[in-house]
Amino acid sequence: MSEMMIFVVALLVFAGVTLAKGIRIVPQGEEWIVERLGKYHGTLHPGLNIIIPYLDRIAYKLVTKDIILDVQEQEVITKDNAVIVTNAIAFIKVTDPIKAVYGVTDFAEAIRNMIMTTLRSIIGEMQLDEALSNRDKIKARLRESIADEAVDWGLTVKSVEIQDIKPSMSMQKAMEMQASAERERKAMVTKAEGEKQATILQAEARLEAAHRDATAQVTLAEASAEAIKRVAQAIGQEEGPMRYMLGEKYVMAMTRLAESPNAKTILIPGDLQETLRSVLGRVKG
Repeated sequence: MSEMMIFVVALLVFAGVTLAKGIRIVPQGEEWIVERLGKYHGTLHPGLNIIIPYLDRIAYKLVTKDIILDVQEQEVITKDNAVIVTNAIAFIKVTDPIKAVYGVTDFAEAIRNMIMTTLRSIIGEMQLDEALSNRDKIKARLRESIADEAVDWGLTVKSVEIQDIKPSMSMQKAMEMQASAERERKAMVTKAEGEKQATILQAEARLEAAHRDATAQVTLAEASAEAIKRVAQAIGQEEGPMRYMLGEKYVMAMTRLAESPNAKTILIPGDLQETLRSVLGRVKG
């Protein structure tokens, strides 16, 4: 009787285990691939599913929600031999689970490597400034380039975003040095241009001053000539008025010299009295 009980219990346990192995509940957002005797048999969709225990097995469990793939940072050489650092992020979705598991060993790693390779190829065709300023263009070409391969693997590439694209540290230092040199060059050009304009203005000022001085001298000479002419006309042939005028000028000059605050010593000609007497005497005569 005890052996019978043991057999019944063992049978119940086996039946329970078999039933448990045959019932599979797939959560929403996943699909499971079933293999029978090592060969693809079917796909389990979300909900309650029945499989044959010991013959069927769950080979793969795939997430059918959008998958986020982080593409690691890498150095890329541009067309003008500049080194930039870039990374990306891709959003993909499994649309054909059979192709996703049997078409490629690891679809996530395959997409990641394809993005890295394609990104190097696209940026390698661009100049540094073009690569840094055309992120949307790179993104569009990148998505277009990997879309066909992704379809063959049962995947849909929904979006590829360039997270960061910047010059490498060595390139940043070189660009900073170049920018500094450019600023210094512009400063030197501006300074030289200012000095040139200042020199031109100074030369023009000297030319204008010389012109004005010449004009003033000519005007003064013409005035002096006119004054002499009028004096000559007024005096006529008489020497007395001429001598009187010269004597008056002589006395006025000596007076100004004596009144000057800088005058320390005044020299008076010895014949001053004779000269004045001669002038005044002739005038009286």
